[in-house]
Amino acid sequence: MSIPNLSEKELSALRFLRNEILHGKKSPSVRDLKEYLGYGSPRSAMIIIDKLIEAGFLERDSSQKLRLLRDPENIGKAQTIDVPIVGSAPCGSPLLSEENIDGTVAISTLIAKPPYKYFLLRADGDSMNRKGINDGDLVLVKQQLTAEENDAVVALIDNEATIKEFHQTPNAIILKPESDNKEHKPIVVTSDFQIQGKVIQTLPKLSSYL
Repeated sequence: MSIPNLSEKELSALRFLRNEILHGKKSPSVRDLKEYLGYGSPRSAMIIIDKLIEAGFLERDSSQKLRLLRDPENIGKAQTIDVPIVGSAPCGSPLLSEENIDGTVAISTLIAKPPYKYFLLRADGDSMNRKGINDGDLVLVKQQLTAEENDAVVALIDNEATIKEFHQTPNAIILKPESDNKEHKPIVVTSDFQIQGKVIQTLPKLSSYL
């Protein structure tokens, strides 16, 4: 098996690290890889690990232990996860409660990347059409409770879900529409709202099949 952009040495290192992560008793270290590859210096092993992280096969968790993101044994095989489709959230009901889920869609893990959780939300209206989100489109949302400037987010306001662009000022949060329709106005909130996730991708054509 060959993987584009990885040398045979890097692929050998990836297989070793993969087996250690999945089957070993401890997280592999730079020294472990150095000894496996027969290098005299740990720097060369560190360079390979950095390349594998950059290529999206590995990451370091909060304790700096290596974690496998993409299994080299599954390259070329379709990898999907079932992502729930969420309808409009009725008042008082959490967005991802069972009664709001309209089904699931198998989404590639290259799009819905583990270990994060995702959901699909059907856009209602044209308040974000300048961002390519039109009425009836499905948007893929990564579940998270925080956002950064200019992120398109799903927020709960008065227990209703809305998709808006996130902006933060010293005294308030502004949820801004990005629309050709001038009737849509920014929503200014403080602590009286909750972020449910960040919009990762719009899937407009998918909605016509569901």
